Amino acid sequence: MSKIRSLAPIVCLMFNALVWGTSWWAFRLLESQALHPLWATVFVYVLAVAVIGVLRPRAFVQVATTPALWVLMLASGITNAGFNWAVVIGDVVRVVLLFYLMPLWTVLLARLLLHEPLTAAAGIRVAMALAGAAIVLWPAGRGLPLPGSLADWLGLLGGFSFALNNVMLRREARRPEEGRALAMFVGGVLVAGTLATTLASHAAVPWPPGPAPGWIVAAFGLSLLFLLSNLSLQYGASRLPANVTSVVMLSEVVFASVSAIALGGGRLTAPLLVGGGLIVAAALLSARSASAAH
Repeated sequence: MSKIRSLAPIVCLMFNALVWGTSWWAFRLLESQALHPLWATVFVYVLAVAVIGVLRPRAFVQVATTPALWVLMLASGITNAGFNWAVVIGDVVRVVLLFYLMPLWTVLLARLLLHEPLTAAAGIRVAMALAGAAIVLWPAGRGLPLPGSLADWLGLLGGFSFALNNVMLRREARRPEEGRALAMFVGGVLVAGTLATTLASHAAVPWPPGPAPGWIVAAFGLSLLFLLSNLSLQYGASRLPANVTSVVMLSEVVFASVSAIALGGGRLTAPLLVGGGLIVAAALLSARSASAAH
């Protein structure tokens, strides 16, 4: 029985990684029913906001009166809007690898916001992440290793915002959990909703389709999955060392890559293997560094 208890947090983290790693398929399914991923993000997170509002109504006061949570709200919103849009329009494997350039962004943001020192080990991780990104982004012909599509830019922006999200969570760790959770979910609704409305008003993306059982049921089901995955993340992360959590969460790269290759959402090339290996290695070194620091 004790063995089952010890495995439960890891299983919960794996479930969270599985949901996020395969969410691209659900968002593509919703897009096939004329629901753009930005609008899908809005509908998915509205349910989470409603649940927290019913169970913890004071969380709204915390968010409204805490400027630091506004930064968290913006970071989380950009993360979700960017990632969800990117995996629908781009190669899933490539987008996920660019998203996981977090070690690079985390070193810089931790220095700026948490005043953590820049060490030689941090410099090595940054160099590895940059080298991996250059290999992934290097065009087949000539040119510089720069983002070549909207999906690339969204993946990079989402990863930067996710790093900011995590740094802000560490900075505001003493604040009530429901306030931080609500800020992240509200951010998903506001950022994706604002961007979707702006783009739709200029005919750049379609407005939401009329109510139909197909997309409503799918969006509701995805909302429930994200709620369960968030609860699983909180359960697992609160019972395991941060370095273990970081390593387990990297399984999202595996889930995303395998599902994308199997279902036609991406392809695995030599540059992706080499560059992705460097990016994942940098993330693993970050987890090891966190373990040594504690």
